[in-house]
Amino acid sequence: MNRERPDELPDAEMEDEEESLPLPAPAADLTEATPGALKHGIEVIAGFARHLPGKPGVYRMFDRAGEVLYVGKAKNLKNRVTAYARGMAHTNAVARMIAETANMEFVTTGTEAEALLLESNLIKQLRPRYNVLLRDDKSFPYILLSGDHEAPQIAKHRGSRQRKGDYFGPFASVWAVTRTIDALQKAFLLRSCTDSFYENRTRPCLLFQIKRCSGPCTREISIPDYQGLASQARDFLSGRSSTVKQTLSARMQEAAEELEFEKAARYRDRLAALSAVQAGQDINTQGVEEADVFAIDEQAGQFCVEIFFFRNHQNWGNRALFPRADKSLTPAEVLASVVSQFYDDKPPPRLVLLSHPVEEIELIAQALSTRANRKVEVTAPKRGEKYDLVAHAQKNAREALSRKLADNAGQQSLLAALGAAFGMEKPPRRVEVYDNSHIMGTNAVGGMIVAGKDGFMKSHYRTFNISTDTIAGDDFGMMREVLQRRFARLAKEAGPNPTTSTDSPPPGGEELEVGGVPLGEGLPGGTPPIPLQAAREDEADDSAFPSRPDLVIVDGGKGQFEAARKIMAELGGSDVPLVAIAKGADRNAMRETFFMTGREPFKLPPRDPALYFIQRLRDEAHRFAIGTHRAKRKRDTMTNPLDEIPGIGPSRKRALLLHFGTVKAIQRAKLDDLMRTPGVNAATAKAVHEFFHDA
Repeated sequence: MNRERPDELPDAEMEDEEESLPLPAPAADLTEATPGALKHGIEVIAGFARHLPGKPGVYRMFDRAGEVLYVGKAKNLKNRVTAYARGMAHTNAVARMIAETANMEFVTTGTEAEALLLESNLIKQLRPRYNVLLRDDKSFPYILLSGDHEAPQIAKHRGSRQRKGDYFGPFASVWAVTRTIDALQKAFLLRSCTDSFYENRTRPCLLFQIKRCSGPCTREISIPDYQGLASQARDFLSGRSSTVKQTLSARMQEAAEELEFEKAARYRDRLAALSAVQAGQDINTQGVEEADVFAIDEQAGQFCVEIFFFRNHQNWGNRALFPRADKSLTPAEVLASVVSQFYDDKPPPRLVLLSHPVEEIELIAQALSTRANRKVEVTAPKRGEKYDLVAHAQKNAREALSRKLADNAGQQSLLAALGAAFGMEKPPRRVEVYDNSHIMGTNAVGGMIVAGKDGFMKSHYRTFNISTDTIAGDDFGMMREVLQRRFARLAKEAGPNPTTSTDSPPPGGEELEVGGVPLGEGLPGGTPPIPLQAAREDEADDSAFPSRPDLVIVDGGKGQFEAARKIMAELGGSDVPLVAIAKGADRNAMRETFFMTGREPFKLPPRDPALYFIQRLRDEAHRFAIGTHRAKRKRDTMTNPLDEIPGIGPSRKRALLLHFGTVKAIQRAKLDDLMRTPGVNAATAKAVHEFFHDA
């Protein structure tokens, strides 16, 4: 990694071919690129460019606070970074990014494909403000056929692949995985129980009785025969389905000829289950065994990427993704970024089909092949079955984006009604709702839910464990603590008021130049001129969700309102509208009373759409807080007292439980009995005895 200090502007000539600048996505907060700020950013970048090698690599741009602005890859680092300092093909978004740049870091790679892989990894990890961001916060489920047990288990799996075994997927939804596993259990009679459940069986469980498991736990089937069933399931999921079905069909015929009709019926049922797996799909393929299909659609400056998964000639479902990207990017550019980022944490298939031909399609194929350690083909088909699959995916992308835009329009109208009901000048973009939950002061938690134009923003939800310093049952104190922690964090993140530049305008009316061209004139490549107050768009960027609330709602009456108002005023949140909701008489859901600063307590008309929306927000906050409280209470209930004793690890805890049977027996045991426990020394026995007897 190279970290160098700016020195001076680079030489006038670039060493090799010139590289065009990638267009960044919109920043979350648009800053005004004044001439002084733009000049400073160019000088910073130029100083780095002078000492860079002409090798492939990845560069990162940082602002003055150390936040990553942009991550990019380059075939030639020196050429790419020099292009930023020359003002070549700058758009307003690029000019903003340059003006904010205060530092850069570089990593050289062996090939451009390696640079692409590293770029996608860093974008997902750092989520820079100016990159195209794939907003996919859910992992895809897989089917796992374990390989670390004599009787392989079939199970759903998410996350990292640490367990030994074969993974099949991805599936678009858990429902698709559950349906497939259910059919595979009927066909191959594989166990789905955990290893601990398996080891402790003395008789077959219900799944054996209903013919969903062959019962290897109690040797209803021999282990070699069970492993044969697991091997058949592995072959079927790996694409050798015809061979498996032919084998089962031959055995069914053989059993029927030997007049073993019950055995033949079992084979018949297994064949039917396999047919259900293959026939239960919306679209199956004949000539495409394994592929992911990406199709993109653009409407109203927003993008939707629909992904279909095909494995073993079967459709394993689809999912719609909505990346954040600059409106001036082409669908092909957005699609290329999405594909690169999508496979950062999952293995690519042998074939990737795209709806648009992207500029770096060969580079993407090379990078995915490197990741998969086998050849991966990336293509944009023009005819045949592959084109039909892409066309079907694009139709789904168009419909999904239309639904999202319609939902957003409805949500925006509700936000507008909410703002009007509370006298706000503009509809709120981010609404935060707070509620607390506890039982007689125990396991007290606070919950914050967030709503915006896309509905409930669950990735922004937060929970707050109420500290023991707050008096048990003090609802006002709990609300005060939650809001204090929330707004203190906001104040810390905001820091001092930033300024775009401390530079003064050029003296004597001197014009600032970018790449040898005065500001206000056209730039190379036919780019429109950057005005003196450059890079400021007419409206704020609506695609970036704000981190600071425009409206705060608390569940409670006047007491909670006063507690919240004081804390927000102390921590610089007095400019944020605050509303408290008190339940109506007899907890009537249509008679809520609202408290706001500068207004007498008031009610909304019973049929006001804003009232229904507020009730939805409050109910969601209530649900979230109660769910968090119950989960915390359950964890505390299931906590083993032995975990609280210093020096007692899993081995000694297991030894004590195996010797005494229960925690209560350990609690009643005398010191001599504890010292006679195998695997427990005298010091540990004394610590356990003192813990339970307060010695």
